Formats: sequence, structure tokens, C-alpha cells
Amino acid sequence: MAARSNAARAGATSVPATAHRPTKAPATPASLDRLIHDRTRLAIVSALAAQSSMTFNDLKSATETSDGNLSVHARKLEDAGYVSCTKSFEGRMPRTEFGLTDAGRKALRKYLDHMEAIIKGARGK
Repeated sequence: MAARSNAARAGATSVPATAHRPTKAPATPASLDRLIHDRTRLAIVSALAAQSSMTFNDLKSATETSDGNLSVHARKLEDAGYVSCTKSFEGRMPRTEFGLTDAGRKALRKYLDHMEAIIKGARGK
């Protein structure tokens, strides 16, 4: 004989799965995309969202960061698939160019929507 659950022994009735619809969890700062939320990475993604592509030096200037910081943060975004990086040569000079991927654009849009929900909640709207 199959074992009965405590709820079945107590005479509880089951609720159809369609009767319970989970509500959307409120936007909280703790649930933000931490990859984009970092100041430098948010600056990189925002700058790339406004341009089709940017060179390393242009991006460094736009984000007001050092070579090392830009390299580290751009690599994290690249590893996540948010940013593409193309390396080439212009004459004998190396040229690194960055672009925002479709996944990066989608993640930024989701991040901005999330921030707007938090702001609306804080303002009581």
C-alpha cells in the first residue's frame, strides 16, 4: 500500500496547479545583475550601447578608467558573452575593438528595467 502524505491523512484537498499562479517577485537591489551593476562594467556596457563599436582607447577615455581596469572588466563581460572583442593591426599598431553583443544589449535592457522598478518602488509609485 502506498504511503499517504500528512496533508492527505488530515483530509486536505489538493489544489490544481493552474489555480496557483506565482506572483512576480518585487525588484530588489539584491537581485540585480551583479556583472553589470559594477560601476566600471556598467560604464563599458552603457558606452557600447550608444556606439556600434569602440576602440580600447576610446572606451578607456569614455569610462575614465586605467588600461588594467578596462582590460579586467572587459574580459569579464566578454566571458559572459555581453561584449565582443576583436583584435587586429592597423599598420604595425595593434587595434582592439569592442562591441556590445545581442546578449549584452538584452542584459542591459533587463538591468535598466530592474533599476526602474526599484526606483518606482522607492518612490511609492
